[in-house]
Amino acid sequence: MIGEASFYGLYLPWLLPLALLALLVLLGVQRMLAAMGLYRRIWHPALFDIALYVVVLWCLSRLSAFLQ
Repeated sequence: MIGEASFYGLYLPWLLPLALLALLVLLGVQRMLAAMGLYRRIWHPALFDIALYVVVLWCLSRLSAFLQ
């Protein structure tokens, strides 16, 4: 996806709002996984979180491309 978003006259790459939204979604997913106790079964939680963030960001970018 190529483009930019204008926020009060400030032009930002479109990936930046998607990355922030992906971070918020990731925080919610992390809380759910921690509440269910699944982080005890994950070998390396930091690597899992990074991979999960990339997957969420990819899904959001595909969704935004589909909705245009």
